[in-house]
Amino acid sequence: MSSVEAPPFDALVLAGGAASRLGGVDKAAAEVGGRRMLDRVLAAVAGAGRIVVVGPERGWEPPGVVVVREDPPGGGPVAALAAGLASVTAPVVAVLAADLPFLTAGSVDTLRLALAAGGDGALLVDDSGADQLLAGVWRTAALRASCEHATPRDGSVRALVSGLAVRRVGLARDGAANGPPPWWDCDTEADLRRAREWT
Repeated sequence: MSSVEAPPFDALVLAGGAASRLGGVDKAAAEVGGRRMLDRVLAAVAGAGRIVVVGPERGWEPPGVVVVREDPPGGGPVAALAAGLASVTAPVVAVLAADLPFLTAGSVDTLRLALAAGGDGALLVDDSGADQLLAGVWRTAALRASCEHATPRDGSVRALVSGLAVRRVGLARDGAANGPPPWWDCDTEADLRRAREWT
């Protein structure tokens, strides 16, 4: 058994995008397997000390979830990160998109353990090895420092974390080789349709 222990963490869920490739619908409220995608992501971080959702207040967030808004609203993921980090108090923060219906608590724990072994962050990578920039766990101080030197509005998350030491983590799909991957996000109608087919 590994002697490395995952540190306490907060969770920061980005749920304020315009979803232009999904016809402008509220992705967070779109259902996969009979559950809203945001609810599925919140379940994956139920063990967090504090959960912060960045986006509009929807009225159905679970009790205890902190909802904040980026400035300006719709200003992009870097602006959302900066706004959410202001409410984070733990030394480690999981930063997740709200459209990851197959992310699990086990996935988050694996990322936390990878980070505990060293570095500034740990990211999921997809089957091709590409970074999933909104499916990761970070040292709060390192991410906050990067945000302080970034241009928040319409800034790039890739550029934001480019100077940080990142561990990349590949996770197996759920069940068979063609099962749903934990890094699957629903940017388009086709993505959402495929997610629903898996459930």
